[in-house]
Amino acid sequence: MGVGPDPAGSGVSNHSRRRFDVRVVPHRRRSPFRLRDWRMGTKLVTVLVIPSVAFLVLAGVQTRGLVGQTTTLSDFARQVSIGREITAVVHQLQQERDRTAGELAELRRVGGRADRDAAIAALRPLYAASDAAVRELRRAAGPLADADAAWQIAYSQALEAYDQVIYIRPTVPPAVLASDTVLGNYHRAVDALLTLLAQPSPGEGQRVLNDSVLRYVQLARVKELSSRARAELYAAARAGRYGVADQVKLTDLRAQQLTALGAFRVAATADQIRRYDAASAEPALAAATKLEEQSLPSGGAAPRVLNAPQWWVASEQRQDRLRQLEVGVLGDAVTRADDARSGQLRTTLLVVGGIGTVLLVALLISVVVGRSVARSMRLLRGQALRIAQIDLPDALDQLRQVNSGVSDIEVPPAVVRSLDEIGELAEAFVAVHRSAVSVAVEQATMRRNVNLMFVNLARRSQVLVERQLDLLDGLERDESDPDQLENLFRLDHLAARLRRNDESLLVLAGSESTRRWNRPVSLAAVLLAASAEIEHYQRVHRGQVADLHVVGHVIGDLVHLFAELLENATAFSRPDTVVFVAARSEGPGALVELTDRGLGMSPAALAEANEVLASPPAADVAASERMGLFVVSHLAARHAVQVRLHPREDGLVALVRIPAALLTDAPPVQLDPPPSRRMLTTALTPTARPGGVVAARNGVAGSARAGFAVAAGSAQPGGTAAGRAGDGGPAGPGEPPVAGRPPRRVTVPRQSRPVPVRADDVLAPAAGMPADAGGGWWSREGPAPGSAPAAPAPPAVPVTGGTNERGLPVRVPMAQLSAVTRPARPQEPTPRHDPDPEAVGGMLSRLYSGVRRAEAEETTEIILPPAGGSTEGGQQ
Repeated sequence: MGVGPDPAGSGVSNHSRRRFDVRVVPHRRRSPFRLRDWRMGTKLVTVLVIPSVAFLVLAGVQTRGLVGQTTTLSDFARQVSIGREITAVVHQLQQERDRTAGELAELRRVGGRADRDAAIAALRPLYAASDAAVRELRRAAGPLADADAAWQIAYSQALEAYDQVIYIRPTVPPAVLASDTVLGNYHRAVDALLTLLAQPSPGEGQRVLNDSVLRYVQLARVKELSSRARAELYAAARAGRYGVADQVKLTDLRAQQLTALGAFRVAATADQIRRYDAASAEPALAAATKLEEQSLPSGGAAPRVLNAPQWWVASEQRQDRLRQLEVGVLGDAVTRADDARSGQLRTTLLVVGGIGTVLLVALLISVVVGRSVARSMRLLRGQALRIAQIDLPDALDQLRQVNSGVSDIEVPPAVVRSLDEIGELAEAFVAVHRSAVSVAVEQATMRRNVNLMFVNLARRSQVLVERQLDLLDGLERDESDPDQLENLFRLDHLAARLRRNDESLLVLAGSESTRRWNRPVSLAAVLLAASAEIEHYQRVHRGQVADLHVVGHVIGDLVHLFAELLENATAFSRPDTVVFVAARSEGPGALVELTDRGLGMSPAALAEANEVLASPPAADVAASERMGLFVVSHLAARHAVQVRLHPREDGLVALVRIPAALLTDAPPVQLDPPPSRRMLTTALTPTARPGGVVAARNGVAGSARAGFAVAAGSAQPGGTAAGRAGDGGPAGPGEPPVAGRPPRRVTVPRQSRPVPVRADDVLAPAAGMPADAGGGWWSREGPAPGSAPAAPAPPAVPVTGGTNERGLPVRVPMAQLSAVTRPARPQEPTPRHDPDPEAVGGMLSRLYSGVRRAEAEETTEIILPPAGGSTEGGQQ
């Protein structure tokens, strides 16, 4: 079985998609490295993330600088703050050093045991005070363990120098070491502490803070130089004399003191200078300065040796006052450092907070705008996909299935109501959807008009075909020549095939056939009627057919469906092969197999054909080119019949599954009317004698088997279908069909080809209806058995609706519909006329010659109806 060559590029589109598929398969593979292939969400995220990251980088750099400055100022403030502990240690070491210098001078001068004990007693409180000051320094320096390396190095050196002072203390009472050696350790310790005091650095661009450090460092040096001068004068006072080296040192110390004091005045603020000057004018400092001036050589005279206790008291008061000034200047520096640290921290926090706030606001605005754009795009994409995959295909399917008037299809509005470009794009999509629906409605209207034209043309053609069949019926009744009768039968068969083409045109137009049946018919009779509808009916061979019956309202469509399949099977197979037809029960339904030995189909064409059979396509040019497949798919879908094509080695197998809803029980057995003249059977027994006849009078099964026997005559020589079909016996001599006398069985020579059988003749006796009941084949509902009135005869003159302005008759459409829905037949029997003697004589001569030819040939039995009997269609 085949359906012709594969049409190039043909396909069956099925837009009935019941599931919303949001995925869109692109025409090419998406690359993550092509910007145009990125999803809209990715692009929006990129647009938002890249500037945000750049802003974060710049803000991070700025914040890092601010945090670094804050950290530097914080370390600076702590280092300046620890200056209080450092100056306290320096002050205690100065006290211890200066007193040690006097005690060493006294011990070297006297050298007694009592003096050593007195020196130890005088120095022990100073040692304890220095150690306590160092412990406080260590405690304060604990948080600065992670300070910069320069400060850590200076701090370590100061502690090492102080350790040397501790080591040198036990050598003071015995006076075993020189004074310079002992005092040198004190000098190094104090210098290391002053170096540590000058280590704080606020970084670049902090001149004010650098000046504040320089002020208290210079004041500490002034105090240190004043303390060394006190030690030299106190040692000389305890020794009772001045050495040459002592005078040189005093002169150098005074010069350095003046230099340091000048540097302090340069760096100090006006308030600090004012406070220093006020302290210098105090009586205690003035007394110490006056005593120090007395120790200076004048006029070539030797310097005066000061009173040791007096000098110590005066100088101690001056050192205490300088200590107070030092604490004040250092406090100013600490305050400035704390203010700078607090300001920098506040600035850093404000900047970081501002950056964070700006970033959060920017991100919030970006997210809001991005979500708005993404939401609009998502809604637009969803609406576009819904239009493309659901709304528009459903509208097209709805319009494609319209058989009556075309209704308006509502187009939903745009889901994006914004006034930006996305909203305009959504409106454009809706406009495109509306235009597509409008075009589809116009096409549906045009298609409906074309379908109506098809229906009108098909019905007109049916009227003509039925009139042709009626004319052929009359010719066949009046014809007695077997050859001429065979030609008339063939012409009758071609007319029946033309009628099937008209019915196919009705299916193409979406209309139903006018032929209906209201009583069940056996499946065998349906298959026989289908084989009678095709050209090569003699090549159809019936196999085993189950005893099943089909409901009446689907008989016409099933006959049409099987006829199209058989037509394809015989058209696309070799002429010397047969088509096997078999039917069996399958569950509650039935399965019909049609097997051919033909060209077959390629896998692609077979899959395409099965897809068409499963989902009937719309009527188009391809449908008209492959009419059989189109008609089968639509008829099968109309009655839920499943049709599938399967390949085999030398052809195809068509499987038709009839559902249980189309099957029913067998109707009550009724007496069969006389069969039609076309119900011819062929005696297939080679030894049959002339006059041997078989009458097909066994109702449904008999007519069906007889018909299949005719169809398979050439394929099954020697078959016994005729013997199974009827109950006939030997016949007597043939008599001519003389008017006024009932005809008898006449034996004529077998024709060279089998005589065609019309589907009407197969199904009319199969239904078991009386001949005069006007079978329901031609009515949509079918008449009730025995109650249908006789159909009126068609008018002899066509019905017109008057004349137009040109004087031509106006035709009334479908005025002769009865000729379509029911074949015209006269209600009154034709009058009988006496035959012409000459015609009777010629008829007898031809009959005698035919009998003589039949003696040596196989015979074909023609059953002529008796006078006054009914032919097909109920004609008398």
